[in-house]
Amino acid sequence: MSANILIVGCGAIGGLFAAALSSVAKVTALDVNDEHVKVIRSRGLRITGRNPRVVKIEATSDPSTLKDKRFDAIIFLIKSKMTAAALSQLQPVLSGNPLLATLQNGMGNAEVLLSASDAIVVRGVTMNAGRYVEAGSVEGLIEGKTWLGPVRGNVADVRPLAELFNKGGMETDVVADPMGAVWSKFVFNCIMNPLGALMMGENAARYDAPEMRALIDDMAAECTAVVQALGGTFAFPPMDYVDKVRSGEIPRSRHAGSMALDIERGAPTEIDELTGFIVREGERLKIPVPNCKAVYRLVKGLELASLRRVTKAR
Repeated sequence: MSANILIVGCGAIGGLFAAALSSVAKVTALDVNDEHVKVIRSRGLRITGRNPRVVKIEATSDPSTLKDKRFDAIIFLIKSKMTAAALSQLQPVLSGNPLLATLQNGMGNAEVLLSASDAIVVRGVTMNAGRYVEAGSVEGLIEGKTWLGPVRGNVADVRPLAELFNKGGMETDVVADPMGAVWSKFVFNCIMNPLGALMMGENAARYDAPEMRALIDDMAAECTAVVQALGGTFAFPPMDYVDKVRSGEIPRSRHAGSMALDIERGAPTEIDELTGFIVREGERLKIPVPNCKAVYRLVKGLELASLRRVTKAR
């Protein structure tokens, strides 16, 4: 019997995972974008990039339509600020005790999912990247690896979902403790996402300007100090991807991160759950993080300016 998977948030990364899993499972997408859902239901979800295709999945923007459905796993790929509200709306489908998985950016998502009593909770990160193009369409930009591990449960509980990811073409490793991979990707996101937004989505500026390269390195040192003070370790060097781009080992993409796309469309960012976390913990632990603090403050201002610009345009 095919597994039933619910993807909460069918934007850039959610769309890529929904498309991959559609070949090996029955996939339903829950997304707040009514137009996006309408196009997916009528014409399918279109993936562009290196592996273009159109896949047929179920989609809805109304959580109440899911109340009679049962899922084997629910994968959260929405903004961190929305996790608690989404979980609350999904209470009717939680009675079937599905596995709950987060591949979201930022800290705090797994802790929210743990509030669902007795549910197996899986935490992970992915190096895949994409962007929402238009209603019904997502572009794959970077093909990367995914790591999954248990927060509540054990490795055996995680394997069936990882096997689906791998069968669907998303290279995935299962680890006993996912936090090493989580911290590695977290530090990368704390630095590269806000700087991509501040560079107005121009990825080349993050690499070509000597001052930007120096800022990246300074922020990396600050983030590493905070994570290590919290007892965190790294499964892989957080800035490994950046180092490989700088050396020419891998090509530089045109993707400047999801935060740049949020700023472009006047949407809330995840700056509080990313760099803001480093700033708060740095202050609590009395670890100086002046570069992270400055970037955090700049993005908060940029976020407000972007929202006002878009609101005024309407």
